[in-house]
Amino acid sequence: MLVHFSKYHGTGNDFIMIDGRHQDCSYFDTKHIKQLCDRRFGIGGDGLIILQESKNFDFKMSYYNADGGEGTMCGNGGRCITAFAHKLRIISRETTFEGIDGSHAASILSGEVVRLKLANVTGVERLKDGYLLNTGSPHFVSFVENLDDLDVAHEGAKIRQQSRFGKGGVNVNFTEVTSGTIAVRTFERGVEGETWSCGTGVTAAAISARIHLRSDSLSYTIQTRGGMLNVSFRTVDQKQFFDICLSGPALHVYDGAFEIII
Repeated sequence: MLVHFSKYHGTGNDFIMIDGRHQDCSYFDTKHIKQLCDRRFGIGGDGLIILQESKNFDFKMSYYNADGGEGTMCGNGGRCITAFAHKLRIISRETTFEGIDGSHAASILSGEVVRLKLANVTGVERLKDGYLLNTGSPHFVSFVENLDDLDVAHEGAKIRQQSRFGKGGVNVNFTEVTSGTIAVRTFERGVEGETWSCGTGVTAAAISARIHLRSDSLSYTIQTRGGMLNVSFRTVDQKQFFDICLSGPALHVYDGAFEIII
């Protein structure tokens, strides 16, 4: 079976995108997805995303990590599938789509910038060594110094599966604040390594920064290894965060096709 795909990335967080509206996607099992995401023996990507039909929304986003397992919400993936849906002429510039954690509104702004609304956040937990919160995916945020010199793969792996985070573990975000600038590097579960950017991760970092810095800001520009993202939100008493929006570029890289042996 010949399958057509598109490759997209959001600040270096890259995805294999498949239009699954008119084909049987049951063949995309853990083994096939892992192989497709392999950077040496496949197409390569931090994840695979299938666009499917939805009864109540413009489309449904099904997201799979590079290890082949179904993932939780992916912020950059949500922005990329919005750009993909626009390319397929499913939407114009505004959409509401179905994700694993509920519905998400998204807008294509000027150029290739896509803004995605994420789920509300409550219950930010302050730990001795950082912050724990769920922005559609569970994230631990640690504020550090000398971020550029940090061995994210090694340090992230030590934290990711700690028992205090429960079954499934957590994504780990190392965050540095210098001269009002926020930089984030993320060890992402399911990839089991550092990604160049993580949308729900920088969102978690922005919310944590507001609390950690005792800031009044409701909008944060964040530097990732792959580029700049913006996170904005509203809050009540630093305990409830809503109208959370993640904005940044979502870029089409190329199209191709691969064959699955049935």
